[in-house]
Amino acid sequence: MRLLVIDGNSIINRAFYGIKLLSTKDGKYTNGIYGFMNIFHKLLDDCRPDRVAIAFDVKKPTFRHEMYSEYKAGRHAMPEELKQQMPVLKELLTLMGYKVVEKAGWEADDILGTLSVQMKDGDKCFIATGDRDSLQLVSDATTVLLASTKMGRTQTIPYDKAKIKEDYGVEPWQMIEIKALQGDSSDNIPGVAGVGPKTAGDLIQRFGTVENIYNNIDTLDIKDKLREKLIKSKDSAMLSHTLGTIRTDAPIDTDMNSYIPSAPDSGKASRLLASLEMFSMIEKFDLGKGEQSEIETVSVPVKHLESLSEIEVGEKIYFVPEFSDGDIISVAIDCGEYIAVIENSSFTFASELAEILSNE
Repeated sequence: MRLLVIDGNSIINRAFYGIKLLSTKDGKYTNGIYGFMNIFHKLLDDCRPDRVAIAFDVKKPTFRHEMYSEYKAGRHAMPEELKQQMPVLKELLTLMGYKVVEKAGWEADDILGTLSVQMKDGDKCFIATGDRDSLQLVSDATTVLLASTKMGRTQTIPYDKAKIKEDYGVEPWQMIEIKALQGDSSDNIPGVAGVGPKTAGDLIQRFGTVENIYNNIDTLDIKDKLREKLIKSKDSAMLSHTLGTIRTDAPIDTDMNSYIPSAPDSGKASRLLASLEMFSMIEKFDLGKGEQSEIETVSVPVKHLESLSEIEVGEKIYFVPEFSDGDIISVAIDCGEYIAVIENSSFTFASELAEILSNE
């Protein structure tokens, strides 16, 4: 079995901020969805999964908020332009046959963790995320594909046990031990005041766990000033350890057969992508093979006009020119309720269009 689990919030956030704001002609924002779908397609190609789950956070307090009211308190609200895209992405993924997983009171991270521990001998799990918190889930069966953006392009760096050892000098399960000491400003996890990543990493490399540090705090071979910091922030370190630990017991469906992609509703998925003006995605995900009955035909009146001056121009204008020997011989213009076609042997479309565009 090869399971691909995607941290939906993390990946669409990275896509949203990594691509300039895009919208359709009727004002629907699309850059987050567009970027997510490109990353998703590459993940499918690279991982070749036979099970897929896309996990999302639910906008409700979790058990961590009940434990610590300041948890994630400093985060900015999701931009409205991104918020509008979230339900559309979930609908699209569902229409394409993939399982979207959410659980009130739990975070997407806990869904990743719970699914990752279902692996048996020979199984492989790939977790795609932009959040280093998930590195604690790496095991013999689980690889984290850490998304990063360079020069406007998102790539994933595979983290297995060897890569974590190389970068951090510890085992994957010790990543939470480091976080408990250094804290995490993005999640408002306090850690130990005055202890940063380097000191936290050194302590865990030497002493293994936070629990071991505090069990032997009086005899540790460390500077007295650091010992004082650790003693003073013991409760904070223990709380941070609990807050930062990804749970593997979220009450979700753990029957792996539930995550086998189902046949896509190609017609509906294609229409949704078309409404988002993502026509290339229809071909990329091979969704253009829906039954002909799924295709809608819309009749639009055509008016043959002599000049652009006969058209009532709104805020936007959409046109398709026809060329012959490099010259425009006709143009079709989408006027909303009808299509205007202008044909003229002495065609003056370019100058007329320039005049329209120069007017505010």
